[in-house]
Amino acid sequence: MKFSENWLRSHVKVTASRDELSAVLTAIGLEVEEVTALGQGLDQVVVARIISAERHPEADRLQVCQVDAGQGEPLQIVCGAPNARAGLVAPLAMIGAAFGDFKIKAAKLRGVASNGMLCSAKELGLDEDASGLLELPDDAPVGTPIADYLQLPDASIEIKLTPNRADCFSIRGIAFDVAAACGSTVEPFDFAPVAASIERSVPVTLNAGSDAPRFAGRVVTGVNARAQTPIWMAERLRRAGIRPVSLLVDITQYVMIELGQPMHAYDLDKLHGQVGVRLSRAGESLKLLDGRDAALDDSFLVVTDGDRPVGLAGLMGGFESRVTDDTTSVFLEAAHFAPAAIMGRGRKLGLHTDASHRFERGVDPQLPATAIEYATRLLIDLAGGQAGPVQVTDIAEGLSMPQPITLRRARIARVLGMAIADADVARILRALGMNVVDTAEGWQVTAPSSRFDIAIEEDLIEELARIHGYDRIPTTLPAGASRIAAGSEEVLDQATVRRQLVARGMLENINFAFVDATWLQAWGMTDGQVALANPLSAELAVMRPSLLPGLVAALGRNVARQAGRVRAFELGRVFHAPAVPGEAPVETRRIAAAVCGDALALQWGVAARKVDFHDIKGDLEALAAASGARLAFAPSAPAHAHPGRSADVLRDGVRIGWVGQLHPSLVDTLEIGAEVYAFELDLDALLARELPQADKLSRFPSTRRDLAFLVPDSVNWADLRATALAAGGELLRDVVLFDRYVGPGVEPGHKSLAMGLILQHASRTLSDADIEPVVTAAVAAIEQQHQVRMRA
Repeated sequence: MKFSENWLRSHVKVTASRDELSAVLTAIGLEVEEVTALGQGLDQVVVARIISAERHPEADRLQVCQVDAGQGEPLQIVCGAPNARAGLVAPLAMIGAAFGDFKIKAAKLRGVASNGMLCSAKELGLDEDASGLLELPDDAPVGTPIADYLQLPDASIEIKLTPNRADCFSIRGIAFDVAAACGSTVEPFDFAPVAASIERSVPVTLNAGSDAPRFAGRVVTGVNARAQTPIWMAERLRRAGIRPVSLLVDITQYVMIELGQPMHAYDLDKLHGQVGVRLSRAGESLKLLDGRDAALDDSFLVVTDGDRPVGLAGLMGGFESRVTDDTTSVFLEAAHFAPAAIMGRGRKLGLHTDASHRFERGVDPQLPATAIEYATRLLIDLAGGQAGPVQVTDIAEGLSMPQPITLRRARIARVLGMAIADADVARILRALGMNVVDTAEGWQVTAPSSRFDIAIEEDLIEELARIHGYDRIPTTLPAGASRIAAGSEEVLDQATVRRQLVARGMLENINFAFVDATWLQAWGMTDGQVALANPLSAELAVMRPSLLPGLVAALGRNVARQAGRVRAFELGRVFHAPAVPGEAPVETRRIAAAVCGDALALQWGVAARKVDFHDIKGDLEALAAASGARLAFAPSAPAHAHPGRSADVLRDGVRIGWVGQLHPSLVDTLEIGAEVYAFELDLDALLARELPQADKLSRFPSTRRDLAFLVPDSVNWADLRATALAAGGELLRDVVLFDRYVGPGVEPGHKSLAMGLILQHASRTLSDADIEPVVTAAVAAIEQQHQVRMRA
């Protein structure tokens, strides 16, 4: 929000200097980002009129002007501005005037004497426009110091507002905060309302429900649209960062900056039906004021003439109904639109306007009628005309009124750790425009309708702290003993998970929880997406259903920067659409890792090799070992995975994630240029662990029996191991795989798996009589259940 310092001071009388005012604004939460001083050192610049302008005899682009500066005799000025002409009123820097280090002196330009300099707005430090002389109104008094005429010196102040302070997108809104902080009061907003002198009106129909619950309009006929915007209005707009366009447009902009209510002026003669507000229809289009054609879907609010869209409500008016210099009758509109109905609509069209910026954050629903009256007064005073009645159309159930809030002095002391005098509490709240009634325990406070952010007692206490001064709140340590709760032993803490992966050479990544929908199409993750209603950008429009797309994208950026060996992991939440429509999206904590390049860092002791499936599986199993989890693996082939190097990860028979190589076609699409291996697991399922139980160690040696089986390729080692353990009983302590062979001597479609059966008893050394039944039972179970046979 940018505004003129003098304009603000016209609404609230304070004695603070410019620097003090800036400090006050920042201290109360309206952070000052920039202060641009205007009109410094213009003591010898006056209003002047060009009497004549003739071509310079030695230069085509220069003119020799005779200029009346109010001194009796004309001054000769050589000027190169393209708009210099006889009759033009412009600023004149007299001899002796200084602009920084540049001082105006009598000089000769191409042999012709020049006794001063006609100035542009940029040379005066008022604007960046250096295309020509600053044109002043014809009735500007010649000889008057330009600083007096333009109400200088002044400053353009820009503040950064938090989203909850929509009321401060206006001069009046800022004035209330300044008044409260400086112990002043806001000047009454007095203007003479315009009584209706004609009966003409335009009927209005609201068909958008609570999205557009109030619409105020007024007809004004017989206006002179060619009238010039007065210099005081044009300068205030310019210092607020708005370039004057034409009187009718400038008036609506002026009211918006001063009061905070966006407005629009329609050419009445271009409206032929009943004005209404409704939701747009898919496939509709509208040519906007800036000339672009907006393709609409069914989510926009449109202002209609009959059923024809003539404006995007809360965003921008339409081209066909715009006011021009030929306009003689206008229909002024000021409406209240719900923030949710405007949020994100401009971004869909690549459009951002001052109106949408305000409506997205909330505009006072009581302002439309006041804004219409004020704009009418300005319009008739400056362009003439006759006004019809003000028409306000409401949908009552869509409008809410502020509710009284109980504020207790004891609660203030409790929250702030200090007491604020009753008189100061009442003064601050009343200065902020609130209605305050004393009660036995404190006050009954009703916030103005412009303060959407005031809803509970703590909001009022925050206002008191902000205005009274955060620096006056005492700094104290919490009293009493701190209670530190130990973490549950049944859950592995995330810090241990991070340390485990970092110890294996991985680096933690943190990525956005929003992703590009086109990414998910490439990954085959299009089901159950959670789309954002108001995304930051089109590339961040969907909540991530998996950590892998963002993590692998980060890996790819590192590979593109010649990082040959990349090992990364991430802990975060993923999001899926709910099973029941209307409920909140389902959030799941996940852990993921992705690796590519060499398996080991560059060294001399081991030959270099590329990372493979068993490396990432080893990382996963090491991580699972930290929680005592025993994982199982089953073949799988999701859309993003290599069909032969991919497995589901199971714990206690329940799928908790995936591990494997990314599909080569996906890697090509992502332009990574290296094989990528990854895993992703549900974090809560991985972190759960059973409490360790102490068990007596056997003092007697174990016995091992080695067996080899010819196994079909479709049979997994994990299934063989589980079968053997189940059949072997309590003497069979473990089954390990120590060899896998495929080649000559093994028929196609089969593999040779060699396993060792580890047997042990707690109280004695096992004999052959103990061992043989166990081995026989294990072999029989394996052969019967999996159709395998032992190798001789």
